[in-house]
Amino acid sequence: GQLQEQIERLKAKVRAKVEHPFHVVKNLFHYRKTRYRGLTKNTAQLFSLFGFANLLLSKRHLMRAHGINPSC
Repeated sequence: GQLQEQIERLKAKVRAKVEHPFHVVKNLFHYRKTRYRGLTKNTAQLFSLFGFANLLLSKRHLMRAHGINPSC
């Protein structure tokens, strides 16, 4: 029981880190549905959106580390 609980806790930590960029892309960038424009164009758009999401999350993390309110 305790081993299973530790395994689930480890999985939850990984899942939480992975789901934050998806939250940003879906809710802040309003990317919920897409039209098929070809695999290359859709892939390029997703790479760009996730890159911007990582920049946004990094910016918030750095602002908190320096004591600045990230909501401004």
